[in-house]
Amino acid sequence: MDNLLTVLKNRNFLYLWLCEAFSQVAMNMLNFILVLTVFSLTSSNKAVSGIILSFTIPAVIFGILAGVFVDRWTKKKVLFATNIIRFIFILILSFLYKNIIFVYSISFLSAIVTQFFIPAETPMIPLIVKKNQLLSANALFSLALFGSIFLAYGLSGPVILFFGLKTSFILLSAIFFIASIFAILIKTKENDLKKSDDFDLFNDTKNTIRAIVNVPEVFHAFLLLILTQVLTLIISVLGPGYAKEILRININTFPIFFLTPAVIGMAAGAFVVSNFLSGFSRHKIATLGLFIASFAIIMMPYATQINLLRFIRILFLGLARTYSIRIFISSCIAFVLGFSNSLIFVPSNTLVQEHSSDQIRGKIYGALNSASALISILPVILAGWFADTFGVGFSLIILGIIVFMIGLLRLTL
Repeated sequence: MDNLLTVLKNRNFLYLWLCEAFSQVAMNMLNFILVLTVFSLTSSNKAVSGIILSFTIPAVIFGILAGVFVDRWTKKKVLFATNIIRFIFILILSFLYKNIIFVYSISFLSAIVTQFFIPAETPMIPLIVKKNQLLSANALFSLALFGSIFLAYGLSGPVILFFGLKTSFILLSAIFFIASIFAILIKTKENDLKKSDDFDLFNDTKNTIRAIVNVPEVFHAFLLLILTQVLTLIISVLGPGYAKEILRININTFPIFFLTPAVIGMAAGAFVVSNFLSGFSRHKIATLGLFIASFAIIMMPYATQINLLRFIRILFLGLARTYSIRIFISSCIAFVLGFSNSLIFVPSNTLVQEHSSDQIRGKIYGALNSASALISILPVILAGWFADTFGVGFSLIILGIIVFMIGLLRLTL
């Protein structure tokens, strides 16, 4: 805990961390609320697919390009500008959200702006914290990043029900505005860094790929960061079916019983990595995280197995109901899954920052954003089809085996 608190005492990092947290919560809530808005306006699944494409395609098209530009600009100003622009977009949307064309347009434009925000936030960490604090700083950042996704998922429905769509959009615009305030408060020595004035997209892209592929630590970490995002999306796709088919609970309660323990597990993992594993190999920590994640994913379908339930009944002297035990087991699995995510994500992010220069780091994260969006498309589609064809439980087992095989492969490196 001391390591995490020490980093948070750095006001510049605290402002950056709060900027990220508010921005990510607003962005993820916006995506979810846009999906509900489009469906309420059209009652069409095709229209929903369209809105999802509107905030995923920009990542594929503009991710690398954004990274190239961001490395030429002052990142603090990029953070401020991207949040202010999204604040304006969503504020306008709050008055015109009943126009489906306008909704698509604002969603697409906001997603483009977000592509410039992403390669500016994480690369700022080495500019404001000491090198020996990078692991702790990334632990806190991973908690804010993934925690915001689950928090946004859980809050979006209640916010719409309580405030309505118009007020919800105004609220989101206010959150973006608050994030911009934190961004402007950050002080760095970035202005002293040498910026290249020559713009050559082809050479910049080639140099970025070379910087990723030619440095094994960066390349392996890059692949693991993609893997964490793909796994998060796949489990999000399988989540509703898991709640309905295996846990047999109301889908609306799934965030409480599964996502909340996962976030707590991430916090615990971040704490352990920062305070107890800082002296260990980043490579080995991430590999351990893969094996723990594979175990948790494979165990997910067995949350309702009768023999395990009987064992837990005996453990609790037969006082607990089967429903409560089922929820308890799935929540424990979610905790372990969140814990393993931190073991993979935190050291991987740290490796990228330790083995890349300030002049190339934004481009690497821009490439990461593009690659994650592009690579995740097929697995997400296949996950839905596979679950519909063979069942959610079998799909999770196969997913867990794949993660386990990746862990074994890393042992040979």
